[in-house]
Amino acid sequence: MDSRRNFIGKVASGIAGTLAAPKNILGANDRIRMGIIGVGARGSELVRQAIECPGVEFVAFADVYTRRLDEAKKIVPAAATYMDHRRLLDDQSIDAVIIATPQHLHCEHFVNALSAGKHVYQEKTMAFTVDHAKRMRSAYQRDGGKHTVQIGHQYCSSGQMTDALSMLRGGKGSNGGELVGRITAIHAHMYRNTPHGKPQWSRRIEADMDPEHILWNSFLGEAPKRPFDANRYINWRFFWDYSGGNVYENMCHQLSFWYKALELQIPKRVTMTGGIYLWKDGREVPDTMNVSMEHAEELLFTWDSGFGNNALGVSEDVLGDDGTISKAAQIRYRPQKVNLPHGVEMAGSATASPRAHMENFLDCIRSGKTPNCPFEIGFRVSIACRMAVESYRQGRSVEWDAAREEIV
Repeated sequence: MDSRRNFIGKVASGIAGTLAAPKNILGANDRIRMGIIGVGARGSELVRQAIECPGVEFVAFADVYTRRLDEAKKIVPAAATYMDHRRLLDDQSIDAVIIATPQHLHCEHFVNALSAGKHVYQEKTMAFTVDHAKRMRSAYQRDGGKHTVQIGHQYCSSGQMTDALSMLRGGKGSNGGELVGRITAIHAHMYRNTPHGKPQWSRRIEADMDPEHILWNSFLGEAPKRPFDANRYINWRFFWDYSGGNVYENMCHQLSFWYKALELQIPKRVTMTGGIYLWKDGREVPDTMNVSMEHAEELLFTWDSGFGNNALGVSEDVLGDDGTISKAAQIRYRPQKVNLPHGVEMAGSATASPRAHMENFLDCIRSGKTPNCPFEIGFRVSIACRMAVESYRQGRSVEWDAAREEIV
């Protein structure tokens, strides 16, 4: 494994030849030249999705860890590699970038990418803090819609979304409204389990995870300055400085689906409780938790999660006085016979490609249409998730001051 200094020297010679090309104006048949910032496990998966789509050329990778860039070259050997993401963004021939870095770095990379004139696929959760969300919104507004922004809540492009919208809007309930009637609650679960001795999210510290191979200050970004710590680098999901825990990893997905389907706004009040009940491995984020979100739409969205038993799995139940929509491996509608005595059950059947969200991003770059998970959904979900984290850390319920756009 090369040292960081040798690695920088090795890739620097390839920079000059990539910066002079003019930015393409894309038509329906033009190839989209893509790069990525952050080539960990999720980033690599997104790269593979992109290169399976027609009309895509993957040309550049950026990461602060040399091993990640070496591994990325195995996916696309001809691609350029950078340890400074700004050098990737300087390449005017790159049309679009994927951002798949730790959550605390999303704002920096998103703002820089839009400012550099790139279309952006931004992994979830979109923004780490309220301040980050506002700064990202300012960059998005400055761009004026010239570039496509897709937030990486991929369920928004799923067949289940098609089915949910059909169930919500495809018929009439007892009062002439939608089949589910008046929705007052959504109950969501997200549970996992792992073998004894293999904590959820825990990653091995490699021998080359040291200051010679990792740009530590670039990884820290705006987070508090600390001496180099390989565990904090590779297991960043454990620590509040860089992560919102499972709220940001998985609650965000379940929120985004129903925020899109039901057009829900930012909660007015959120309460989160729980703790580190199982994995005593130095993590700061809880492994068992419950979140209650009160929405102005007079709807209570509750979410509970744990890492010590997977019996409840991943599911959501949307509860209306005329019917229930239950979403798990399949999505189903069941009428409330007390109000819809002649109602019939429905099972979802729509399908979508595993790379549908990426395909939608690329299609919108070419067409100029609104993507399936636009910035506005990412913004609202980010605030809801931050409210949950603040409630847990402060040990109290928190509210959203819509006028000042602050958590209080």
